[in-house]
Amino acid sequence: MLVTNKNLESLRVGFKTLFQNAFDVAPSQYERVATVVPSTRGEEKYGWMGQIPMVREWFGDRVVQNLMEHDYAIKNKDFELTLGVNRNHIEDDSLGIYNPLFQEMGRATKAHPDLLTFSLLKDGFSTACYDGQYFFDTDHPVLDADGKETSVANTDGGAGQPWFLLDVSRALKPVIFQKRKDFEFVARDQLTDENVFSKKEFQYGVDARNNVGLGLWQFAWGSKQALTSAYYKAARTGLMGMKGDYGRPLGLLSGGVKPLLVVGPSNESAGLKLLNSENAAGGETNEWKGTAELLVVPWLA
Repeated sequence: MLVTNKNLESLRVGFKTLFQNAFDVAPSQYERVATVVPSTRGEEKYGWMGQIPMVREWFGDRVVQNLMEHDYAIKNKDFELTLGVNRNHIEDDSLGIYNPLFQEMGRATKAHPDLLTFSLLKDGFSTACYDGQYFFDTDHPVLDADGKETSVANTDGGAGQPWFLLDVSRALKPVIFQKRKDFEFVARDQLTDENVFSKKEFQYGVDARNNVGLGLWQFAWGSKQALTSAYYKAARTGLMGMKGDYGRPLGLLSGGVKPLLVVGPSNESAGLKLLNSENAAGGETNEWKGTAELLVVPWLA
């Protein structure tokens, strides 16, 4: 193949098409557990986090429920993936070896939000959220009905593979995916580009700006205990009993949207038995059948 501007343009279109087609068909799970928030700057502040508004009986003047200020922000990061194509391979018409690479570029790009989102969820046992506590913790500060601070848990500990019960029916899901700039396919494939002149290499890549952060811990229960009916019951009880400040029940797991039981591959079998079996281990009716949707996530492996 002659290395001309016209042929290079055709190559660019072909590589981009391979990338885009693979990107379009690749599976993605992160939006099941994350709220996508558009970003317009390098860092977005979420000082309002933790203020869940409540309706009160109106007597006297209105009471303005001001946003509680927390020092919580998500800073966008830059991400890129670049492939190099040797000029000799173009001249020798040996481009077939690159087709699967550009397809994998598309799949890797599509998987990027999943990797960020579920890695953060998995690290929630040791990563602080808006109130300064670990996202999954035993002593989140909440005001009781008398306005006194009390501790609330959204985990029961353990040392095994993590699993999560999530209420994803609200506007704000347990994880925030902050998007500043979508991935864009770019090329350095002009004959006069420095990389072509010095290295005989045409470069094609994608880049984006985004990041993830933790949302409201009240909507998530994380456990490293064995995924049994007893611990699943504890997770449901914990979420359904969640209250906002001043003792107001949050009404979790009460809507028409089933909660998500998020597991890694090692807990898939236990999750399937728990949610699909007609009978429990002792032969009695399985009371938990169909009470949640199972989401098996390879990124939790």
